[in-house]
Amino acid sequence: MQMALALALKGRGRTLPNPMVGAVVVRDGRVVGRGWHDFYGGPHAEVNALDDAGEAARGATLYVTLEPCNHTGQTPPCTRRILAAGVKAVVVAARDPNPGVTGSGNAWLRQRGVTVKTGVCAAQAVRLNEAFNHFIRTRRPFVTLKCAATLDGRMATRTGDSKWVTGEASRRHVHDLRHEAAAIMVGINTVRIDDPSLTTRLPDGGGIDPTRIILDTHLSIAPTAKVLRQASALPTIVVTGPDTQTASRDAVVAVGGQLMAAPLRAGRIDLIWLMEKLGAMGLASLLIEGGSQVAGAALRAGIVDKLCLFYAPRLLAGDDGIPICGGPGPALMRDSRAVRIEAVHRFGEDLMVEAYPAGGPAAPLTD
Repeated sequence: MQMALALALKGRGRTLPNPMVGAVVVRDGRVVGRGWHDFYGGPHAEVNALDDAGEAARGATLYVTLEPCNHTGQTPPCTRRILAAGVKAVVVAARDPNPGVTGSGNAWLRQRGVTVKTGVCAAQAVRLNEAFNHFIRTRRPFVTLKCAATLDGRMATRTGDSKWVTGEASRRHVHDLRHEAAAIMVGINTVRIDDPSLTTRLPDGGGIDPTRIILDTHLSIAPTAKVLRQASALPTIVVTGPDTQTASRDAVVAVGGQLMAAPLRAGRIDLIWLMEKLGAMGLASLLIEGGSQVAGAALRAGIVDKLCLFYAPRLLAGDDGIPICGGPGPALMRDSRAVRIEAVHRFGEDLMVEAYPAGGPAAPLTD
């Protein structure tokens, strides 16, 4: 199963809104087939592994990181292919989290004489597909908030200068996060100050760009902004308030941008409404890289599912820099938001705290 989990990672960034899945076929104690779900719409891991095994799959055991599908989607049901290949036993890490189909693949195989065992490395399998699991249950994107700060909690100096808070290794990892995300979101202040591209730039030149989401209540984005002028397969969507000038809208559309009018809450884009909208568009995961105001608003709205907080060995040693979160906080410490620290990673001289708001992620599904 550990081998299957490692194979599943080969599909990272290319399978959403489907899960990453790996599969291994074992016969007489020997691996005879390997496969993984490589891209959305492509063959599933089980099919690729069984094709790799060929006739050796007959009488073999299939190890797979997610319950085999029992319905027709982009591809035929994997359960039929497993039965036709003559597999005698299936070992499953995690059950399908889709409330409408959970357990149906396992049950279908058992009813036809295939031995099925579940729960092997379940926690790892659930963690692997945390974005998919969240999206399939809620139909809202899995939201990761990424911030980079000094040890004393400042994202930028009083002038807004933030280049660079963290080192090169941290910045490389951010592009891995972008590659994995279906969409990336920043506020208009970040666009004005940094003029970012918000594309994915991996060391090997590969990587998939996320859909770019710009929060711009009053539609003040300059048509010359880099984010509107990317040679990218995926769009830049500027989310505005309901009342903006026609000339401004036309200027954004003229350079290839898309517009989305959103309702306001307390004078700002309603982020809860926006998550529902992005989910309806099939965007299963969202990386927030916005500045202080966007980070604070996202946390207060309760839309954040995961935090990746980078800390650099620097101190501004003042109270006039820009903090990680802007906007009003609670009056009492007991009203602060609890998080669970999952891990601390080292990137060069920087630290990244990986954490989840209290209550997440979901527990694994097993029989």
